[in-house]
Amino acid sequence: MHKNKFLKTAMVTGLSLSMLCSCTQAPTESSEVTAMEETTATETTAPATVTPELEGYNLLWADEFDGDTLNESIWNRELREPGWTNNELQEYTDSEENIYVENGCLVLRALREDRDGTPYYTSGKVNSQNNAQFQYGRVEVRARVPEGQGLWPAIWMMPQDESYYGQWPKCGEIDIMEVLCNDTTTSYSTIHYGEPHAEQQGIFYLDSGSFSSDFHVWAVEWEPGEMRFYTDDQLVLTVNDWFTANGGEEQPYPAPFNQPFFVQLNLAVGGDWPGNPNDSTDFENARFEIDYVRVYQRDEYDMNVERPPMVFREPLEDGNFIYNGDFADDAENLNDEEDWFFLQLNEGVGSARIEDNQIIIETENDGTEEYSIQLVQPDLPVVNGHTYRVTFDIMAEEARDCVVCVSAPRAGWIRYLPDTTIDIGPEWQTFTYEFTSDERDDNYGRLEFNMGNHGYTSTIHITNVRYEDITE
Repeated sequence: MHKNKFLKTAMVTGLSLSMLCSCTQAPTESSEVTAMEETTATETTAPATVTPELEGYNLLWADEFDGDTLNESIWNRELREPGWTNNELQEYTDSEENIYVENGCLVLRALREDRDGTPYYTSGKVNSQNNAQFQYGRVEVRARVPEGQGLWPAIWMMPQDESYYGQWPKCGEIDIMEVLCNDTTTSYSTIHYGEPHAEQQGIFYLDSGSFSSDFHVWAVEWEPGEMRFYTDDQLVLTVNDWFTANGGEEQPYPAPFNQPFFVQLNLAVGGDWPGNPNDSTDFENARFEIDYVRVYQRDEYDMNVERPPMVFREPLEDGNFIYNGDFADDAENLNDEEDWFFLQLNEGVGSARIEDNQIIIETENDGTEEYSIQLVQPDLPVVNGHTYRVTFDIMAEEARDCVVCVSAPRAGWIRYLPDTTIDIGPEWQTFTYEFTSDERDDNYGRLEFNMGNHGYTSTIHITNVRYEDITE
C-alpha cells in the first residue's frame, strides 16, 4: 500500500508558533510538505495559550491570537475592490479598523460609511497563502459571528497553486463554515469542484442559542479520499466522490483535493447568496471574532485511494423512483433528508402533513424566494441520454401557482427539468413532464415543488407523484 510520509513538526513553547512553508511545485503523490519555520509572535503580558495536543495528530501550526497585532508571518491582509466576487459590496482593506487583534481574538470588522450620499462598505480578509499552506490534516477554528442581514462570515480554503487544475471551480474549494447572518442558527459546510461546477453541502442547525451569541468550533478532517466536516464536534458532512477536469479531460481522483491548500478568513457584506444589508443591519457590532486557528496533521496518509462507484436508487416494483409517492405512509418524517423532505427557508413559514394518501402544505408566510416553502424528494437517478417522466396530481384550496423542477444540488443547481410554473385551483389536476438528460450521470437529482415568494398562502394538496425512466 503506497503511503505518503509527512514530516513531523514540534510544538514551539512559550510565545512562538510553528509555521509551515510548503512546497509550491505541482503536486504529486510523492510530494512532501516541507519543514516548518519557527516564528515569534508579538510579546504580550497575557499568558500564552498552550495549543492542546490532539490524539493521532501532530500540531502543524496554530495561531491563538494572544498578542495585540496580527502575526504577519502567518497571515496576509488581502486587498480586494468591491464586487470582486459574488457581487459583494465590501472593499477588503488592510486598515487596522477592519483587521485587528484584541482580547485574544482576531477581529474582522465590517464598516459602513457614506460616500457622496451612497453607502460604502469596508471589511477584513486574511489568508495564509505562501506562509502556511499544507496538504491534508485537521483544521479547527473557534469563532463567533455577527448578526445582521447581509453579513456573511466564512472560514475556507483554496489551493496554493490555483492554476494547476484550472481556475475555479476546477481547482477546488473547501468551505469549512459559512453563516448568513440574518439567521445565525444555521451554518453551512461545502466543497466546490469539477468541470462542470459541482458542490456538496452539509447544513447544521442549532437547537438553542446562536452562532452570534457565543463561540462555536468548526473543523474539517481532510484526507486523500475523504473529507469530514464538524460543527461543535457533530459530524455535518462526509464527502468522498468529487472530481475535476481540465480542458474537458477528467483528472485522476482525488483531484483537485490532492494539492496544498491555505486557510482564509473573511467577513463579506452583501452578495448573491446573503443579499444586501438593510436598515436593520447593525454595523456597530459587525465583527467576526476568531479565537484560534489550529492545523494538525497525521504522520502519514494512505494515498492509494479510488473514487467510490456511483450508486443509483433502485425503482419500486412498479418502476417509480419516488418513494411514498402515494403518501400511504402517513408516519414518514418530513424533517429528515430521506424520501419526502419539507423545508422553510428565507422567511418562509409553513407546515406539511400526510393524511388520506396526500401531502398537505399550509403556508403562513411565503418568504422571499420561490424555495422559501419547498417540498422535495432527493437522490433521484439522472443518467446521461436517458429520458424520464414526471407525473403528479395537485390542487389548491384557492387559486394560486406552484413551481416544479428536477434540480441538481451537487451539480451547480442546474435544472434537468426546467423551473415550470403551473396554475392550480380547487379542482384536482394531473401534470406530466418528460425530459432527456444531456448532462453527466447524477445519482442525486431532486424533484422540487416550490411554493414561495409569489404572494400566495393557500393550502396545496399533492398525491400520486411518479418519476420513471422511460428510455427506449
